[in-house]
Amino acid sequence: MRIGMALSYSGGFKETVEELADYEKAGLDVVYVAEAYSYDAVSQMGYIAAKTERLEIASGILNIYSRTPTAIAQTAAGLDYVSDGRFTLGIGASGPQVIEGFHGVPYTAPLGRTREIIEICRKVWRRERVQHDGKHYQLPLPAGQGTGLGKALKLINHPVRADIPVLVAAIGPKNVEQTAEIANGWEPIFYVPEKAEDVWGPSLAAGKAKRDPALGELDVVGQSPLAIGDDVQGFLEFGRPMAALYIGGMGAKGKNFYNDLARRYGFEKEAEEIQDLYLDGKKDEAAAKVPYELLEKMSLIGSQGHVRERLAAMKESGVTTLNVSPIAGDHKGRLALIEKVKEMAAEV
Repeated sequence: MRIGMALSYSGGFKETVEELADYEKAGLDVVYVAEAYSYDAVSQMGYIAAKTERLEIASGILNIYSRTPTAIAQTAAGLDYVSDGRFTLGIGASGPQVIEGFHGVPYTAPLGRTREIIEICRKVWRRERVQHDGKHYQLPLPAGQGTGLGKALKLINHPVRADIPVLVAAIGPKNVEQTAEIANGWEPIFYVPEKAEDVWGPSLAAGKAKRDPALGELDVVGQSPLAIGDDVQGFLEFGRPMAALYIGGMGAKGKNFYNDLARRYGFEKEAEEIQDLYLDGKKDEAAAKVPYELLEKMSLIGSQGHVRERLAAMKESGVTTLNVSPIAGDHKGRLALIEKVKEMAAEV
């Protein structure tokens, strides 16, 4: 399993990027840069590319609504260029609150748009003249729209790679099926290896049955907080606020994908309670309702023996890349965790 890490820069972005050189030496394979409704991820990834040499860089994620398909393709090709072929395009649909609230764009047809965007991106990277007549995107604009002067163009530059990897964040059954069919990688959230087959197995199997063999094996990215030791069990509690935010607050009643996932994991009662409390403004009470089992099973927190067991479970369930969040008091401690989990992952 490869080891990745989400970039967290609470102590300062530039300072954190300077530390990435140490993580490279420790064996970190890939760094993921989020965007959400914070600073754009693209400028940060370009900066990281200039400050690192081997480390792979992935967007985690760029949403599919706020940039045109060809702008996404240009961005990916540009980042792959400045990083000498180290970029992975991570994309996802995000959710209605961010897309309609922050970007002012209707949250429509996430599956259809994702498929068309990936098709268009790959055309751009192959330097084909971009012609696309889809349900959601038409390039060039058809007659009767715009000035009528649109022309089918191809990317001026020759990309470093014509097959930049595409990683899709997905948790819904149809979205996961499509991801397994057309993407290079899949990144779920709140990944519990023991429940992955029941929740996602049929969707993954259906998608892989239609998968082009030229895409290779699907890279499965599991996310986990990481702490190793005999006195770290209390760190599991750090996951409660985030879990409550997603399960309870990332969407309205009946339109919260993360709440749906918790229900599919078997926590129907807890998911409903968390959402009711969170939407009522009782965030601490909502966090307290997050099942301890969920926190434990989706984490790499505990003694060396326990973490080794969790790594084995991750691998057995199909995880090929671990996106970890090391929990330690300082850079030296976080670095030691990356070194240790890299060593342990190689042994399972």
